[in-house]
Amino acid sequence: MFLIKMINFCKNSECPSSQDLLGFQNKELAPQIEAFILEHLELCDFCGAEVELYSQFPEIEERVSISEIPAPLFELAQFLLSNGHKDRSLLDKLLIEDNGLKLKEACG
Repeated sequence: MFLIKMINFCKNSECPSSQDLLGFQNKELAPQIEAFILEHLELCDFCGAEVELYSQFPEIEERVSISEIPAPLFELAQFLLSNGHKDRSLLDKLLIEDNGLKLKEACG
């Protein structure tokens, strides 16, 4: 019985969005939506766990300053996201500039 319950421990198409569950936890929703979520929580352990998580780690209003990403990190991200793993010359160049290592030496 426990194993079957764990297999189904996931969000599905009937579940409220995470944003709605967070709004529910913060008491920011309209009464109709709140009632729907309360009813849903009686049947859905996954959403209940998500709401419990939000209660353990409340949102805090904090201003975060935006800073520019360092050029080598940006180039590495571009390399990885462009699926450029076949041509390692850029990665070698970044490793040499940053650590004085070649990819072959760094990997073993």
